[in-house]
Formats: sequence, structure tokens, C-alpha cells
Amino acid sequence: MKTDLRDDRLFSRARSLTSDWLRPGSGAVVALESLEAAPDGLRAVAAASVSASLEGELRRDGTTRTRIALVDLATGDVALRTDGQGSDTSPRWSPDGKLIAYLSDRDESGIASLRILDVGSSEDRETAQVPGFAESLEWSADGRTILLGVAGLGSDIAGIQGAVAVGGRDQGPAWVPDVDGVPSAAPYRTLWVYDIATGTARQVSPPGVNVWRGVWCGPRHVAAICSDQPDEGAWYTADVRLIGVDDGSMRTLLVPRDQLGWIAASPSGATVAVVEAVCSDRDIVAGEVRLIDVGAGTVSRPATLGADVVQLVWRGEEALLFAALQGPDSVIGVLDLSSQNSRELWRSAERAVSGLVLPRIAPLGGRPEDVLFMTESFFEAPTLVALEGGHERRIRSFVSPETAATVASLGSACDFSWVAPDGLELHGWLLTPPTPGPHALIVQIHGGPVFFSPPLYVGRSAFVQLGLAEGYALFLPNVRGSSGLGQDAARSVVGDVGGADAADHLAALDALVAAGKADPDRIGVTGGSYGGFMTSWLITQSRRFAAAVTVEPTSNWVSDRFTSNIPGFFDVFLGQDPNDPDGLHLTRSPVHHAASVRTPLLSICGALDRITHPAQALEMHRALQAQGSETVLVTYPHEGHGVRSMPAAFDYVARVIAWFTAHMPARRSEDCFSERRPTSREEPTT
Repeated sequence: MKTDLRDDRLFSRARSLTSDWLRPGSGAVVALESLEAAPDGLRAVAAASVSASLEGELRRDGTTRTRIALVDLATGDVALRTDGQGSDTSPRWSPDGKLIAYLSDRDESGIASLRILDVGSSEDRETAQVPGFAESLEWSADGRTILLGVAGLGSDIAGIQGAVAVGGRDQGPAWVPDVDGVPSAAPYRTLWVYDIATGTARQVSPPGVNVWRGVWCGPRHVAAICSDQPDEGAWYTADVRLIGVDDGSMRTLLVPRDQLGWIAASPSGATVAVVEAVCSDRDIVAGEVRLIDVGAGTVSRPATLGADVVQLVWRGEEALLFAALQGPDSVIGVLDLSSQNSRELWRSAERAVSGLVLPRIAPLGGRPEDVLFMTESFFEAPTLVALEGGHERRIRSFVSPETAATVASLGSACDFSWVAPDGLELHGWLLTPPTPGPHALIVQIHGGPVFFSPPLYVGRSAFVQLGLAEGYALFLPNVRGSSGLGQDAARSVVGDVGGADAADHLAALDALVAAGKADPDRIGVTGGSYGGFMTSWLITQSRRFAAAVTVEPTSNWVSDRFTSNIPGFFDVFLGQDPNDPDGLHLTRSPVHHAASVRTPLLSICGALDRITHPAQALEMHRALQAQGSETVLVTYPHEGHGVRSMPAAFDYVARVIAWFTAHMPARRSEDCFSERRPTSREEPTT
């Protein structure tokens, strides 16, 4: 395998497909996120994805930098209101609709600070500097102050964002070491209040308290997800606290059984709502709602249509909007607090409610049930939608003619269901090229394990477009542990990584072959993070795979436990002494089963990854080398958890497609198959 693929056909094609989608330098808006309707309901503000060039970060949703934009909700017209270097994100209207507060890293990449845009005059001003980088903002009800969530320089961003440390190396000469293990060396996340009139900011969270997420809870308090330690692993045992903004007083409101995600307080601050769930990673929480009566200290657990909730939005004191996942469906509902009953507002299996990571919605106008959101499907471009009076109104779609034409010719998608060995009903998404099957099949396993594969527009992904164009079918399984299947299914992975969930994947392949969808001699598998572990693990358990690509994998649970920045994950999902010779840390580590592997493996990692250290990919690579197996290791020097920047992303797509093409060609020919590896199908004994 060559080091430099820039002259390769697949590299060029990946670059071209990405260019068609992003339209760099044209000023075209390719998607909207962080939507918020104006108080009058006639306009919305959003972070609009606009690409300057085919360089820099390529985010999970297939977009690059963002600019603040105003959207006319009657016509769909989008007007960019900011420009410059970096990204402008998280726009929020002031209560009177005259100002927009937002975050921008235009001065220093990755170091976001608060800015305020005057909608009428277009004045765009800086605000008081805070020590670190801003991650969230929220206006007070009176519009006089803004609550800021600030991460200290050197803090790690979440795994879904790349799991790298941001800033923190600008003090002292280059030889000064990093120091770990002492409180003074650890950066905390804190809450600050910015005063509009005085232009000053002050810290309101107490020293020694790490705040993962905070929101206004009435005029004099904030409700926050907190831990006493600042490291990423501490998030797994965080709780909910009430903090006084005047005196720093603090009271614990909820100590959860599991992990915490979205938090929101009613306008008066009387009730705090939070999502609790079994979770793999910060910022990808999907589960059950907890309602905390702040005065009484009691906690209730309302029903939310049996779905896994990912976002909460208060509509007055008695109504709580929510976005959720249930099986293959995206769901929008509203919870009535007086009755503790929920009502469904919108549901779709074919179309996903879009978001940078999880589905996101925005309240619209004065009626509690009216909502603004983005939606898409595999073969339907991202579309801005208003749900008004129970009726859906499509406002505008975002796609280039070139991408639309390419996607239209690539094939089709369907929801594919199967039954696990223990009887659990599961589903996944099957994308097939227009040629007749059975097809050479690439299985794409999502991370987590508590995450999911949604029906995202094919035009966002050069890998998916190129895979279909080359003749491969793609299968995206949502096995037990996936968001949307409920907390019992998520909890079943705890203490059983690589157990029943591995069997789910193999059962899906049996069902696909039996249905005539997949060629049993041409099945490949790939995945990142936990999907990288599962890819490595499956090829130690079955010899049905013709090729495999593992990305930012775990190959050795023991060494990963002691090098990862989220040891709390291992405590939750493996829950045992890592030195126990009979425990999961050892028995479920792919590196210890390398002798059974007959599948050619391409391992990919980022040198800056703080969740799964690049040594994890190296360990599996070296173990396979020792067995004489076919193995190649690719390390990207400037990447973290995932290959997220261009042009490295084009190189990644080219290498993965080339690997599958070399070992399981999508189009049958005697010449191709004559040079393939032996097709022994005996299953290894493990």
C-alpha cells in the first residue's frame, strides 16, 4: 500500500464528491444546525455550513466551518451575517429579538469566545475574555446577562468531537512537560455570567467543581451537571446540582444510577428536566427523562412514548417538548406535566431529525406543539421543516445539483430487520447499488456501543457514495445497545462487550445471506471506536469476512483502560478488575485471539487520539504480524478520534475502498477471484 495516494483514482473521486457537496469558495450554504426561531416566529437564526476550501476539519455531518445566518421562514431565504476565519456557532436570540449571542473561534482555532451581533445595525462585537474556551451559552430571561459554559485550556473535547486536548500548551517554553495526577494541573469546566451593560464576566460556579453543562434555573440559580473532578472519566459519575449565582451556594438535586445528558429548567426554575441513560460517551446521551421538583427535592419519571429522549425544550411551565429515538424512528413529542402524559407530534422511520450528532429541534412561535427542525433521509437532502398546528411545511432543501444527480443514480435504501439468537428484534439500514444482488457487502458498525446509525443523506459521505458507485451494498446495523432500543437493551451490553452484541451482528449476516441480499463469499466489515473493537473482535470469532478495516479500535481492554482519557467507560461497561485473568478485560480483547484471524485487516488510527490510544491499533497489527497474517497499519499524524480533516479524509476513503476492492471485488470475474485468499470457512475455536 502506497504512502501517498494523491494521484490515486479513488482519492481524486473522494475529493470530487466532497467538492460537489461542499461547493468550496462559492458561499453556498449546505446545511443548517443550532436552529432557533426568533421571538416573533417569522425568522430563525442558525449556524450555516459554508466551505471556503477543501482543507481543514470535515465534521461528522460532512460539513466544514459555520457562519451565523438568518433564515426567512416564509421564503426559505438564507442571509449570512458573519464572515472570517474559523467557525461561528451556537447562535441564540436575546428575549427581545434585537441581539444574537454566539460563539466564535475566529481569533484562534478551537478557542471559542462569546460575541454579540446587533441584528438591526449589524454591529458585531467582542465581549470580555474568559480563561479558556466557551462551549455553551444561554440568555437570562430578562436579557441582561448571558450564562457561559467555559472549558479550561487543555481540556479534552468529547469523543464524538475528536477526543483531543484543546489549547493549554502556550505557557512557558516548548520543553515544559505535561503534568498529570495533581489537581493544580487539571483544567476545569466552569460557569460564567456575562453582563451586557457593563461588558464584564464573572465566574459563578464554585472552585473545585467541574460543570459539564449548566442552564439558568430562575433568575438567581443555575442547574448543572457536575463532578468534583475535571477529567473526562469523571463525567460517568456526574450528578445534578443547583448553584447560586450570587453566593456560589450548591445543593445536590439528583444522584443518578447511570449517566446524564441534556438538562433544561422551566422558566420559573421550579422544575429541572434531565435525561438519564446508560451511556458510552459524553454528548451522545439517549434515555429516560427525570423531572426534579427543585423546592421539594422529589424526582419523577414520566413516560415519553417508550422512546429514548435526546433533547428537552420547555414550553412554559407545564409543557416539555422532546426529540427522541425509537427503533428506526425519529420522534418528536410533548410531555404535559400536569398529567405526566406524552403526546406524539411527529414520527418517521424513513426520515431522520437532523443534528450535528443527535436529533435537534427548536420551538416555533407561541403554540407549545409548533416546532422547527431539519430532516433528511438516505436519498433525500437535508430539508428545513416547520411543524405548525400538526401540519408539516417544508421550507427549503439544501443540496447541489451535482450531488443530487450523483445520489439519484446510486441505488436505494431500506430498513432491514432480523431476529437475534435470543429472540430480540433488531433493525439496520441496507443500501444497495442498482445492480442485481446478491452483492458484495460492507458492514459499517457504529461506535458506542450506545449510539446508532441514522438515515443520513448519502450526499454527505464520499465513502458511502463511492462504495455504492463501486458496486458494494452497505449495511448499517443497530444491534442491542443502540440508541432507540430502550434502556434494557442498552444495559444488556454492560458486562458483556463482544458477547450478545457480537452474535447480533453475525445473525444479521445470516439473515442478509438467506434473503439473497449478500454474497457470503464477499462480506467485509468496518467500524470506528467501539465499532473498531467490534470489527477486530468479529474477525477473531468468525472466518466469514473476506476483509476488515478497523478504525480507532480497542484491541486490548487492559492497556486501553490505563491509557484512555475515559476510564469511567471501562468501569461502566466491563465493570471488573482489569487484572482478573478470567475477566472481560482479557477474555474479550481481540489481541489475545489474533491466532484465529484469517481475515486481511487494515488498521487506521489518529496519533492524537486520547480515547483509544494509537497503540491499540499497533498492538493488533503487531499481533497479526507475529502470526503471519495479512495486516497493514495506517496512522494519521494530525488526527484524533476519527479522520476528520481534509485532505486526510480523502486518503482515508481511498484506502478503505481500495482494501475491500483488493480482497472482495464488487464485480465478479475469474481474474479477480483467482488471486483471492483461501476461502476456508471453518470457524475458529475460541
